[in-house]
Amino acid sequence: MNANPAGRIDPLVWKVAAVVSIGSFMAQMDSTLVNVSLSTIGHALGSPVATAQWIVSGYLLAMALMLPLNGWLVDRVGAKRLYLFSFAAFTLASMLCAVAQTMQQLIGARVFQGLVAGVLAPMAQMMIGRVAGKNMERIMGYATLPILLGPILGPVLAGAVLAKASWPWLFLINLPVGASGIALAILLLPPDAGLVQRRRFDFAGFALISPGLVALVYGFQSAAHTSGQALLVAGAALLAGFVWYSKRHGESALIDVTMFAQRSFAVPAVTQFFANGMLYGRQLAVPLYLIAGCGLSTAHAGALLAATGVGMMASFACIGFLTERLGCRVLAASGALLALLATIPFLWMTGHSFSTSVALVSLFLAGVGQGTISIPSIAAAYASMPKARLPVANTALNIAQRIGGPVATTLVSMAVSLAVQSSSAGEPRRFLPAFAALAGLHLLCFAGAMLLPVRVRHASDR
Repeated sequence: MNANPAGRIDPLVWKVAAVVSIGSFMAQMDSTLVNVSLSTIGHALGSPVATAQWIVSGYLLAMALMLPLNGWLVDRVGAKRLYLFSFAAFTLASMLCAVAQTMQQLIGARVFQGLVAGVLAPMAQMMIGRVAGKNMERIMGYATLPILLGPILGPVLAGAVLAKASWPWLFLINLPVGASGIALAILLLPPDAGLVQRRRFDFAGFALISPGLVALVYGFQSAAHTSGQALLVAGAALLAGFVWYSKRHGESALIDVTMFAQRSFAVPAVTQFFANGMLYGRQLAVPLYLIAGCGLSTAHAGALLAATGVGMMASFACIGFLTERLGCRVLAASGALLALLATIPFLWMTGHSFSTSVALVSLFLAGVGQGTISIPSIAAAYASMPKARLPVANTALNIAQRIGGPVATTLVSMAVSLAVQSSSAGEPRRFLPAFAALAGLHLLCFAGAMLLPVRVRHASDR
Protein backbone atom coordinates (compact mmCIF):
# COMPACT_ATOMS: atom_id res chain seq x y z
CA MET A 1 0.00 0.00 0.00
CA ASN A 2 2.91 2.35 0.55
CA ALA A 3 4.42 2.43 -2.95
CA ASN A 4 3.63 1.39 -6.50
CA PRO A 5 5.91 -0.69 -8.70
CA ALA A 6 7.60 2.41 -10.10
CA GLY A 7 8.76 3.38 -6.61
CA ARG A 8 6.38 6.32 -6.26
CA ILE A 9 4.58 6.76 -2.97
CA ASP A 10 0.90 5.83 -2.92
CA PRO A 11 -1.29 9.00 -2.77
CA LEU A 12 -3.07 7.50 0.25
CA VAL A 13 0.13 7.86 2.26
CA TRP A 14 0.32 11.59 1.48
CA LYS A 15 -3.38 12.00 2.37
CA VAL A 16 -2.90 10.36 5.78
CA ALA A 17 0.21 12.44 6.48
CA ALA A 18 -1.57 15.68 5.53
CA VAL A 19 -4.61 14.96 7.69
CA VAL A 20 -2.77 13.94 10.85
CA SER A 21 -0.38 16.87 10.50
CA ILE A 22 -3.34 19.23 10.93
CA GLY A 23 -4.07 17.80 14.37
CA SER A 24 -0.43 18.02 15.46
CA PHE A 25 -0.12 21.56 14.09
CA MET A 26 -3.20 22.71 15.99
CA ALA A 27 -1.96 21.18 19.26
CA GLN A 28 1.49 22.78 18.86
CA MET A 29 0.02 26.14 17.92
CA ASP A 30 -2.39 26.03 20.86
CA SER A 31 0.40 25.26 23.35
CA THR A 32 2.63 28.04 22.01
CA LEU A 33 -0.17 30.62 22.05
CA VAL A 34 -1.00 29.80 25.68
CA ASN A 35 2.62 29.67 26.90
CA VAL A 36 3.46 33.16 25.64
CA SER A 37 0.16 34.67 26.85
CA LEU A 38 0.03 33.46 30.48
CA SER A 39 0.59 36.87 32.05
CA THR A 40 -2.06 38.51 29.82
CA ILE A 41 -4.64 35.81 30.59
CA GLY A 42 -3.84 35.93 34.31
CA HIS A 43 -4.23 39.73 34.40
CA ALA A 44 -7.54 39.58 32.50
CA LEU A 45 -8.97 36.99 34.90
CA GLY A 46 -7.52 38.61 38.03
CA SER A 47 -5.15 35.77 38.92
CA PRO A 48 -1.43 35.79 39.74
CA VAL A 49 1.02 34.16 37.36
CA ALA A 50 1.53 31.31 39.86
CA THR A 51 -2.14 30.38 39.46
CA ALA A 52 -2.19 31.04 35.71
CA GLN A 53 0.75 28.63 35.35
CA TRP A 54 -1.71 25.81 36.01
CA ILE A 55 -3.16 26.49 32.57
CA VAL A 56 0.03 24.84 31.31
CA SER A 57 0.80 22.48 34.20
CA GLY A 58 -2.74 21.08 34.38
CA TYR A 59 -2.65 20.41 30.64
CA LEU A 60 0.71 18.57 30.84
CA LEU A 61 -0.28 16.46 33.85
CA ALA A 62 -3.61 15.46 32.28
CA MET A 63 -1.75 14.56 29.10
CA ALA A 64 0.67 12.34 31.05
CA LEU A 65 -2.29 10.61 32.72
CA MET A 66 -3.91 9.58 29.43
CA LEU A 67 -0.83 8.91 27.30
CA PRO A 68 -0.50 5.21 28.29
CA LEU A 69 -4.06 4.54 27.09
CA ASN A 70 -3.35 5.40 23.45
CA GLY A 71 -2.22 1.96 22.32
CA TRP A 72 -5.13 0.14 23.97
CA LEU A 73 -7.67 2.62 22.59
CA VAL A 74 -6.31 2.33 19.05
CA ASP A 75 -6.56 -1.46 19.26
CA ARG A 76 -10.02 -1.34 20.80
CA VAL A 77 -11.69 1.53 18.91
CA GLY A 78 -9.67 1.85 15.70
CA ALA A 79 -7.25 4.57 14.62
CA LYS A 80 -9.65 6.55 12.40
CA ARG A 81 -12.52 6.58 14.89
CA LEU A 82 -10.22 7.47 17.78
CA TYR A 83 -8.55 10.26 15.79
CA LEU A 84 -11.92 11.74 14.81
CA PHE A 85 -13.22 11.61 18.38
CA SER A 86 -10.03 13.06 19.87
CA PHE A 87 -9.72 15.83 17.29
CA ALA A 88 -13.39 16.79 17.76
CA ALA A 89 -13.00 16.75 21.57
CA PHE A 90 -9.83 18.87 21.36
CA THR A 91 -11.72 21.42 19.24
CA LEU A 92 -14.62 21.40 21.72
CA ALA A 93 -12.15 21.95 24.57
CA SER A 94 -10.81 25.01 22.73
CA MET A 95 -14.32 26.47 22.70
CA LEU A 96 -14.75 25.71 26.42
CA CYS A 97 -11.48 27.53 27.11
CA ALA A 98 -12.69 30.55 25.13
CA VAL A 99 -15.99 30.86 27.03
CA ALA A 100 -14.41 30.41 30.49
CA GLN A 101 -15.31 33.27 32.84
CA THR A 102 -12.94 32.47 35.69
CA MET A 103 -9.42 31.11 36.03
CA GLN A 104 -10.79 27.94 37.64
CA GLN A 105 -13.06 27.32 34.64
CA LEU A 106 -10.20 27.91 32.23
CA ILE A 107 -7.90 25.53 34.11
CA GLY A 108 -10.67 22.91 34.13
CA ALA A 109 -11.14 23.28 30.36
CA ARG A 110 -7.38 22.98 29.83
CA VAL A 111 -7.27 19.80 31.95
CA PHE A 112 -10.00 18.35 29.72
CA GLN A 113 -8.00 19.42 26.67
CA GLY A 114 -4.90 17.75 28.13
CA LEU A 115 -6.79 14.49 28.68
CA VAL A 116 -7.73 14.49 25.00
CA ALA A 117 -4.23 15.53 23.91
CA GLY A 118 -2.76 12.54 25.76
CA VAL A 119 -4.67 10.30 23.36
CA LEU A 120 -4.24 12.50 20.27
CA ALA A 121 -0.52 13.32 20.57
CA PRO A 122 0.94 9.93 19.52
CA MET A 123 -1.57 9.38 16.70
CA ALA A 124 0.35 11.13 13.91
CA GLN A 125 3.48 8.98 14.22
CA MET A 126 1.50 5.76 14.53
CA MET A 127 -0.87 6.39 11.60
CA ILE A 128 1.98 7.41 9.30
CA GLY A 129 3.99 4.38 10.47
CA ARG A 130 1.13 2.06 9.49
CA VAL A 131 0.96 3.21 5.87
CA ALA A 132 4.42 4.60 5.03
CA GLY A 133 6.51 1.43 5.18
CA LYS A 134 9.93 1.95 3.57
CA ASN A 135 9.10 5.63 3.01
CA MET A 136 8.75 6.37 6.75
CA GLU A 137 11.67 8.81 6.94
CA ARG A 138 10.67 10.77 3.85
CA ILE A 139 6.99 11.03 4.82
CA MET A 140 7.73 11.95 8.43
CA GLY A 141 10.13 14.64 7.26
CA TYR A 142 7.47 16.42 5.23
CA ALA A 143 4.68 15.74 7.75
CA THR A 144 6.68 17.36 10.55
CA LEU A 145 7.16 20.67 8.70
CA PRO A 146 3.66 22.03 9.53
CA ILE A 147 4.13 20.98 13.17
CA LEU A 148 7.30 23.08 13.42
CA LEU A 149 5.41 26.13 12.18
CA GLY A 150 3.45 26.17 15.46
CA PRO A 151 6.31 27.29 17.74
CA ILE A 152 7.56 29.73 15.07
CA LEU A 153 4.21 31.35 14.23
CA GLY A 154 2.73 31.06 17.73
CA PRO A 155 4.41 34.08 19.36
CA VAL A 156 3.75 36.24 16.29
CA LEU A 157 0.10 35.20 16.11
CA ALA A 158 -0.39 35.64 19.86
CA GLY A 159 0.96 39.18 19.66
CA ALA A 160 -1.30 40.01 16.70
CA VAL A 161 -4.40 38.55 18.38
CA LEU A 162 -3.83 40.28 21.72
CA ALA A 163 -3.13 43.59 19.98
CA LYS A 164 -6.53 43.54 18.25
CA ALA A 165 -8.78 41.33 20.37
CA SER A 166 -9.21 39.75 23.83
CA TRP A 167 -7.56 36.54 25.05
CA PRO A 168 -10.52 34.15 24.22
CA TRP A 169 -9.60 34.57 20.55
CA LEU A 170 -6.38 32.70 21.27
CA PHE A 171 -8.61 29.61 21.57
CA LEU A 172 -11.36 30.54 19.10
CA ILE A 173 -8.91 30.51 16.19
CA ASN A 174 -8.68 26.73 16.71
CA LEU A 175 -12.32 26.23 15.72
CA PRO A 176 -12.04 26.67 11.91
CA VAL A 177 -8.83 24.64 11.89
CA GLY A 178 -10.52 21.88 13.88
CA ALA A 179 -13.62 21.85 11.67
CA SER A 180 -11.57 21.55 8.48
CA GLY A 181 -9.37 18.85 10.03
CA ILE A 182 -12.39 16.76 11.06
CA ALA A 183 -13.93 17.03 7.58
CA LEU A 184 -10.68 15.99 5.89
CA ALA A 185 -10.22 13.09 8.31
CA ILE A 186 -13.69 11.75 7.50
CA LEU A 187 -13.01 11.95 3.77
CA LEU A 188 -9.35 10.90 3.51
CA LEU A 189 -8.34 8.57 6.35
CA PRO A 190 -8.54 4.85 5.52
CA PRO A 191 -11.11 2.70 7.39
CA ASP A 192 -10.12 0.57 10.38
CA ALA A 193 -11.42 -2.71 8.94
CA GLY A 194 -9.33 -5.68 10.08
CA LEU A 195 -7.14 -3.61 12.44
CA VAL A 196 -9.41 -3.44 15.51
CA GLN A 197 -8.52 -5.88 18.32
CA ARG A 198 -10.83 -6.60 21.27
CA ARG A 199 -8.04 -6.39 23.85
CA ARG A 200 -9.21 -6.30 27.48
CA PHE A 201 -8.42 -3.22 29.54
CA ASP A 202 -5.56 -3.61 32.02
CA PHE A 203 -6.90 -1.82 35.12
CA ALA A 204 -4.00 -2.80 37.36
CA GLY A 205 -1.42 -1.63 34.82
CA PHE A 206 -3.24 1.68 34.31
CA ALA A 207 -3.39 2.22 38.10
CA LEU A 208 0.41 1.90 38.23
CA ILE A 209 1.72 3.64 35.11
CA SER A 210 -0.59 6.64 34.71
CA PRO A 211 -0.36 7.98 38.29
CA GLY A 212 3.34 7.14 38.15
CA LEU A 213 3.86 9.30 35.07
CA VAL A 214 1.84 12.18 36.56
CA ALA A 215 3.83 12.03 39.81
CA LEU A 216 7.11 11.87 37.90
CA VAL A 217 6.29 14.81 35.59
CA TYR A 218 4.98 17.00 38.41
CA GLY A 219 7.84 15.91 40.66
CA PHE A 220 10.41 17.00 38.07
CA GLN A 221 8.64 20.36 37.72
CA SER A 222 8.73 20.86 41.52
CA ALA A 223 12.04 19.13 42.27
CA ALA A 224 13.30 22.15 44.24
CA HIS A 225 10.64 21.54 46.92
CA THR A 226 10.30 18.67 49.37
CA SER A 227 6.84 17.78 48.01
CA GLY A 228 8.25 17.54 44.49
CA GLN A 229 11.05 15.24 45.64
CA ALA A 230 8.52 13.02 47.42
CA LEU A 231 6.46 12.83 44.23
CA LEU A 232 9.57 11.89 42.27
CA VAL A 233 10.18 8.97 44.60
CA ALA A 234 6.51 7.93 44.47
CA GLY A 235 6.43 8.19 40.68
CA ALA A 236 9.61 6.15 40.31
CA ALA A 237 8.21 3.49 42.66
CA LEU A 238 4.93 3.25 40.74
CA LEU A 239 6.74 2.97 37.40
CA ALA A 240 9.07 0.31 38.83
CA GLY A 241 5.97 -1.54 40.01
CA PHE A 242 4.51 -1.33 36.52
CA VAL A 243 7.70 -2.72 34.98
CA TRP A 244 7.57 -5.70 37.36
CA TYR A 245 3.85 -6.19 36.65
CA SER A 246 4.24 -5.87 32.87
CA LYS A 247 7.10 -8.38 32.74
CA ARG A 248 4.84 -10.92 34.43
CA HIS A 249 1.83 -10.29 32.16
CA GLY A 250 3.57 -9.71 28.81
CA GLU A 251 1.33 -8.66 25.92
CA SER A 252 -1.79 -8.57 28.10
CA ALA A 253 -0.33 -5.61 30.04
CA LEU A 254 -1.29 -2.07 29.03
CA ILE A 255 2.26 -1.62 27.67
CA ASP A 256 4.49 -4.64 27.17
CA VAL A 257 7.85 -3.56 28.58
CA THR A 258 9.54 -6.65 27.14
CA MET A 259 9.74 -4.62 23.92
CA PHE A 260 12.63 -2.77 25.57
CA ALA A 261 14.52 -6.05 25.81
CA GLN A 262 14.88 -5.85 22.02
CA ARG A 263 17.95 -3.77 21.22
CA SER A 264 16.33 -2.66 17.95
CA PHE A 265 13.59 -0.90 19.98
CA ALA A 266 15.41 0.04 23.19
CA VAL A 267 18.23 1.98 21.50
CA PRO A 268 15.88 4.24 19.46
CA ALA A 269 13.76 4.82 22.59
CA VAL A 270 16.82 5.90 24.61
CA THR A 271 17.95 8.13 21.73
CA GLN A 272 14.49 9.73 21.63
CA PHE A 273 14.61 10.29 25.40
CA PHE A 274 17.84 12.28 25.15
CA ALA A 275 16.86 14.03 21.90
CA ASN A 276 13.70 15.37 23.53
CA GLY A 277 15.75 16.29 26.59
CA MET A 278 18.12 18.30 24.38
CA LEU A 279 15.20 20.15 22.82
CA TYR A 280 13.48 21.07 26.08
CA GLY A 281 16.74 21.81 27.86
CA ARG A 282 17.74 24.25 25.12
CA GLN A 283 14.29 25.88 25.19
CA LEU A 284 14.83 26.60 28.89
CA ALA A 285 18.55 27.47 29.03
CA VAL A 286 18.84 29.74 25.98
CA PRO A 287 15.94 32.14 26.73
CA LEU A 288 17.04 32.43 30.38
CA TYR A 289 20.58 33.25 29.29
CA LEU A 290 19.52 35.75 26.62
CA ILE A 291 17.01 37.64 28.77
CA ALA A 292 18.26 37.30 32.36
CA GLY A 293 21.98 37.00 31.60
CA CYS A 294 22.45 39.28 28.59
CA GLY A 295 19.59 41.73 29.14
CA LEU A 296 17.96 41.18 25.74
CA SER A 297 14.33 42.10 25.25
CA THR A 298 11.74 39.36 24.89
CA ALA A 299 11.22 40.30 21.23
CA HIS A 300 14.97 40.16 20.48
CA ALA A 301 15.32 36.80 22.24
CA GLY A 302 12.26 35.42 20.45
CA ALA A 303 13.67 36.40 17.06
CA LEU A 304 16.92 34.58 17.84
CA LEU A 305 15.11 31.48 19.09
CA ALA A 306 13.13 31.25 15.85
CA ALA A 307 16.43 30.33 14.15
CA THR A 308 16.29 26.92 15.85
CA GLY A 309 12.88 26.20 14.33
CA VAL A 310 14.07 27.36 10.91
CA GLY A 311 17.07 25.02 11.18
CA MET A 312 14.85 22.08 12.10
CA MET A 313 12.55 22.81 9.16
CA ALA A 314 15.53 22.91 6.81
CA SER A 315 16.71 19.48 7.92
CA PHE A 316 13.24 17.89 7.97
CA ALA A 317 12.66 18.88 4.34
CA CYS A 318 15.52 16.67 3.17
CA ILE A 319 15.50 13.97 5.86
CA GLY A 320 14.36 11.22 3.49
CA PHE A 321 17.12 11.97 0.99
CA LEU A 322 19.77 12.17 3.73
CA THR A 323 18.66 8.90 5.32
CA GLU A 324 18.85 7.09 1.98
CA ARG A 325 22.37 8.43 1.35
CA LEU A 326 23.91 8.29 4.83
CA GLY A 327 21.90 5.69 6.69
CA CYS A 328 20.16 5.87 10.04
CA ARG A 329 23.17 5.77 12.40
CA VAL A 330 25.44 8.22 10.58
CA LEU A 331 22.67 10.79 10.08
CA ALA A 332 21.36 10.74 13.68
CA ALA A 333 24.84 10.69 15.25
CA SER A 334 26.02 13.51 12.97
CA GLY A 335 22.98 15.55 13.95
CA ALA A 336 23.66 15.05 17.67
CA LEU A 337 27.32 15.98 17.16
CA LEU A 338 26.39 19.11 15.16
CA ALA A 339 23.95 20.18 17.88
CA LEU A 340 26.68 19.64 20.49
CA LEU A 341 29.17 21.76 18.52
CA ALA A 342 26.49 24.45 18.19
CA THR A 343 26.17 24.53 22.00
CA ILE A 344 29.87 25.18 22.59
CA PRO A 345 29.69 28.88 21.48
CA PHE A 346 27.17 29.51 24.27
CA LEU A 347 29.59 27.97 26.76
CA TRP A 348 32.22 30.39 25.45
CA MET A 349 29.90 33.42 25.50
CA THR A 350 28.97 32.90 29.17
CA GLY A 351 32.57 33.74 30.08
CA HIS A 352 33.16 36.36 27.40
CA SER A 353 30.98 38.80 25.45
CA PHE A 354 27.65 38.02 23.84
CA SER A 355 27.44 38.08 20.01
CA THR A 356 24.09 38.21 18.22
CA SER A 357 25.55 36.79 15.00
CA VAL A 358 27.26 33.89 16.81
CA ALA A 359 24.06 33.10 18.73
CA LEU A 360 21.99 33.22 15.54
CA VAL A 361 24.28 30.87 13.61
CA SER A 362 24.65 28.54 16.60
CA LEU A 363 20.89 28.27 17.15
CA PHE A 364 20.27 27.61 13.45
CA LEU A 365 22.90 24.83 13.39
CA ALA A 366 21.50 23.39 16.63
CA GLY A 367 18.11 23.21 14.92
CA VAL A 368 19.60 21.50 11.87
CA GLY A 369 21.29 18.93 14.09
CA GLN A 370 18.22 18.40 16.26
CA GLY A 371 16.07 17.81 13.20
CA THR A 372 18.20 14.92 11.95
CA ILE A 373 17.96 12.80 15.12
CA SER A 374 14.30 12.02 15.77
CA ILE A 375 12.98 10.68 12.48
CA PRO A 376 15.76 8.12 11.81
CA SER A 377 15.47 6.80 15.38
CA ILE A 378 11.65 6.65 15.21
CA ALA A 379 11.86 4.81 11.89
CA ALA A 380 14.35 2.35 13.41
CA ALA A 381 12.00 1.64 16.34
CA TYR A 382 8.96 1.11 14.10
CA ALA A 383 10.85 -1.09 11.63
CA SER A 384 11.50 -3.60 14.42
CA MET A 385 7.77 -4.02 15.14
CA PRO A 386 5.04 -5.87 13.22
CA LYS A 387 2.16 -3.62 12.13
CA ALA A 388 -0.23 -5.16 14.68
CA ARG A 389 2.02 -4.04 17.56
CA LEU A 390 2.62 -0.48 16.32
CA PRO A 391 -0.02 1.16 18.57
CA VAL A 392 1.53 -0.21 21.79
CA ALA A 393 5.09 0.40 20.54
CA ASN A 394 4.13 3.96 19.59
CA THR A 395 2.73 4.60 23.09
CA ALA A 396 5.90 3.27 24.75
CA LEU A 397 8.10 5.39 22.46
CA ASN A 398 6.06 8.53 23.17
CA ILE A 399 6.34 7.98 26.92
CA ALA A 400 10.13 7.71 26.59
CA GLN A 401 10.14 10.94 24.54
CA ARG A 402 7.98 12.93 26.91
CA ILE A 403 9.81 11.96 30.09
CA GLY A 404 13.02 13.26 28.54
CA GLY A 405 11.70 16.84 28.53
CA PRO A 406 10.97 17.17 32.29
CA VAL A 407 14.22 15.40 33.17
CA ALA A 408 16.24 17.85 31.07
CA THR A 409 14.45 20.99 32.28
CA THR A 410 14.91 19.87 35.90
CA LEU A 411 18.62 19.24 35.29
CA VAL A 412 19.10 22.64 33.66
CA SER A 413 17.03 24.43 36.32
CA MET A 414 19.09 22.86 39.10
CA ALA A 415 22.30 23.91 37.34
CA VAL A 416 21.05 27.51 37.09
CA SER A 417 19.83 27.57 40.71
CA LEU A 418 23.14 26.28 42.09
CA ALA A 419 25.09 28.83 40.03
CA VAL A 420 22.87 31.74 41.13
CA GLN A 421 23.92 31.18 44.74
CA SER A 422 27.51 32.12 43.86
CA SER A 423 26.93 34.78 41.18
CA SER A 424 25.26 38.16 40.91
CA ALA A 425 21.83 38.31 39.29
CA GLY A 426 22.85 39.81 35.96
CA GLU A 427 26.10 37.93 35.42
CA PRO A 428 26.09 35.76 32.26
CA ARG A 429 28.75 33.47 33.80
CA ARG A 430 26.11 31.93 36.09
CA PHE A 431 24.61 30.14 33.06
CA LEU A 432 27.81 28.20 32.38
CA PRO A 433 26.65 25.13 34.43
CA ALA A 434 23.32 25.12 32.56
CA PHE A 435 25.03 24.93 29.16
CA ALA A 436 27.50 22.36 30.52
CA ALA A 437 24.51 20.19 31.55
CA LEU A 438 22.97 20.75 28.13
CA ALA A 439 26.23 19.67 26.46
CA GLY A 440 26.16 16.52 28.60
CA LEU A 441 22.70 15.68 27.27
CA HIS A 442 24.02 16.12 23.74
CA LEU A 443 26.88 13.71 24.44
CA LEU A 444 24.48 11.08 25.79
CA CYS A 445 22.24 11.49 22.74
CA PHE A 446 25.28 11.11 20.48
CA ALA A 447 26.24 7.91 22.31
CA GLY A 448 22.71 6.53 21.84
CA ALA A 449 22.64 7.47 18.16
CA MET A 450 25.95 5.67 17.59
CA LEU A 451 24.22 2.43 18.67
CA LEU A 452 21.36 2.78 16.16
CA PRO A 453 21.32 0.34 13.22
CA VAL A 454 23.41 1.44 10.24
CA ARG A 455 20.30 1.34 8.09
CA VAL A 456 16.64 0.73 8.84
CA ARG A 457 15.52 -2.71 7.73
CA HIS A 458 11.77 -3.09 7.31
CA ALA A 459 9.93 -6.37 7.49
CA SER A 460 9.74 -6.53 3.70
CA ASP A 461 13.53 -6.23 3.50
CA ARG A 462 14.15 -9.35 5.57
